[in-house]
Amino acid sequence: MAPSAANLHDLNYRNEARLMGPPPTPITDIHLHLRGRRAVTIFKEAADCYGIDKVVTMTPFDQMENVTAVMGDRVRFIAIPDWRSDDPAHAHGPGFTQRIRQFAQVGAPLCKFWAAPRARDFARQMGDARLLDLDGPIRREQIELAASLGMGIMTHIGDPDTWFQTTYADADLWGTKAQQYDQLEAMLEAVPVPWLAAHMGGWPEDLDRLDSLLERYDHLHLDTSATKWMVRELSRCDTPRLEAFLRRWSGRICFGSDIVTQDEHLQRDDESPMSAKASSPNEAFDLYASRYWALRTLWERDWSGPSPIADPDLHMVDAQVDPMASPLLSGHALDSSLLTSLYQRSACELLTQLCCAT
Repeated sequence: MAPSAANLHDLNYRNEARLMGPPPTPITDIHLHLRGRRAVTIFKEAADCYGIDKVVTMTPFDQMENVTAVMGDRVRFIAIPDWRSDDPAHAHGPGFTQRIRQFAQVGAPLCKFWAAPRARDFARQMGDARLLDLDGPIRREQIELAASLGMGIMTHIGDPDTWFQTTYADADLWGTKAQQYDQLEAMLEAVPVPWLAAHMGGWPEDLDRLDSLLERYDHLHLDTSATKWMVRELSRCDTPRLEAFLRRWSGRICFGSDIVTQDEHLQRDDESPMSAKASSPNEAFDLYASRYWALRTLWERDWSGPSPIADPDLHMVDAQVDPMASPLLSGHALDSSLLTSLYQRSACELLTQLCCAT
């Protein structure tokens, strides 16, 4: 059988978790996308194996009951629009304004605003090129509403450097990577509540830039989600430099994985892109567990070798590289104080600042 993209080396992720042992402190994963009751049940086993104690998830409003039924009081929810609506202009406009109030009523501590470069194309298709801009009129109104209800603001701004070399290579169309941050800084100035910028602020490739952002905005926090991206870029970082960064901003860097669960992962369906990632309960477990194996190895272990997770970005920037190739994963073996801050304390301190958190 050909190896799966989540398990190139045929690892037994349950045994690997036992060999790794528990983390130095229970982990809060502040960035997930949980949906599908059966898939979440499989995710829960992977989370239990790897010491994940609490999760904060972007779950559709109508799926919260299914997720809570499995995760109980270990789960908190992030306000998101209805991405599957047949009327996306309404779902991201007035519909999201209403949905923010509904999420606030159930205690959601964060409200997510996706503002990646690709959002511009999506907004144009909905008939309003500025609909998804963080500093556009509709988003500004929604951000201010969420803040007034006691929520922090979560956002996705930058995409990987590999995408700016390829997908976004036309700077006249997409702007430079640095220009993506103008809207973020405008809103950090305008709405001084806690902010969480996903995926190491969208720029794990340049810790100096992140230093500058964090220095200028003391209400800005980052998460470490997007496992393939973090493994590829942070493995290249010198351990002393990364340690210095994490120590300087201790309390403001939160652990995240960006795991997506769906019941579509549990059966083969050639029409579903989700089924291409996993198509059985065993493959779904490997998909979810692989992210925790890779992230805990990156942060905790003195280990170096090819990642067990295929990284299509390597093929994207060099067509001669096999699409199933993976980058080198080099662990940084952080000390327990840094791990405690990254794994638990930072998220706890952020969430307790938000009056929606219970």
